[in-house]
Amino acid sequence: MTTQIVIAYPLRRLTGGLGKVEAEGRTLREIIDALESRFPGIRASILNRNGQVLPHLNIFLNEVDIQAREGLETAVQQGDEVAIIPAIAGGC
Repeated sequence: MTTQIVIAYPLRRLTGGLGKVEAEGRTLREIIDALESRFPGIRASILNRNGQVLPHLNIFLNEVDIQAREGLETAVQQGDEVAIIPAIAGGC
């Protein structure tokens, strides 16, 4: 299944400047593995050594945070959109 992945600006250095890429996989973890095959080094910028999403990143599947689903084991379907976005903090 081909899934479109939106790559936030800080990670685009690893995708040759591409803001959107495609990858195949049945789960988000498989999608990240596919990204690593195509863009070596990107996994280390998304996951820690234990295979968990780095605390300064959020991953969304069709605009829903994967933490509200099954995390990296969330199933993806043809045509889904994944967004890898830096967490934003601040405010008054």
